[in-house]
Amino acid sequence: MKLSNETVSVLKNFATINQNLVIKSGNSISTISAQKNIVAHATVKETFPQDFAIYDLNEFLAALSLFGKPDLDFRDDFVVITENGSASKSLKYWYSDPSVVTTVTKEITMPECEVNFSLENDMLSNVQKAAAVIGVPDMVLEGMDSGVALLKVTDKKNATANDYAVKVNVNNENGKNLSYKFWFKVENLKLLSGTYDVSISSKNISHFVNANVDIKYWIALEPESKYDA
Repeated sequence: MKLSNETVSVLKNFATINQNLVIKSGNSISTISAQKNIVAHATVKETFPQDFAIYDLNEFLAALSLFGKPDLDFRDDFVVITENGSASKSLKYWYSDPSVVTTVTKEITMPECEVNFSLENDMLSNVQKAAAVIGVPDMVLEGMDSGVALLKVTDKKNATANDYAVKVNVNNENGKNLSYKFWFKVENLKLLSGTYDVSISSKNISHFVNANVDIKYWIALEPESKYDA
């Protein structure tokens, strides 16, 4: 089996969420952060023939990078990586014991969402870059007028913290002019680049769905989040 560039990109992204990964037979891959506040799910082009666990996903990706055109042959206890199927050079990579690997155990059912908006790739990139430049850890979506919100990065524990903000168009419950502040940790926005359809629930959970790649994330909000219905 050869892995597409898109699938390798997904695996690299998942490695930022958790170094552990369990891949089930089929074409779906899911991961969950150690703190259980980020869950990601992707559907990929390849169909994996069996279940297997990887303890250090970055190490596995580094092993793949040793080959120009890696070909994977999955065995019962390990995978053999060769150069385009040739036996001239190979690497045997042993699976991990699944009991020591963090994995998604159940599907997430999103509750009713009060706010929805489109997060363009450029906006996401600019917000993340701004947070790094001014050294702030938090992002908030704050309701303004009906249909408009402010997406801002700041430090919620510092009243005089620098902040960077952009206006976004939102769809909120029945178009009402409601007050809300949905707080995120910037470090939890471990998203594959792209444009996202974002849904946020007052139950302190959000759903990010990539508009171009079959990948989606569920990210927990911070407890300070407020929604005034």
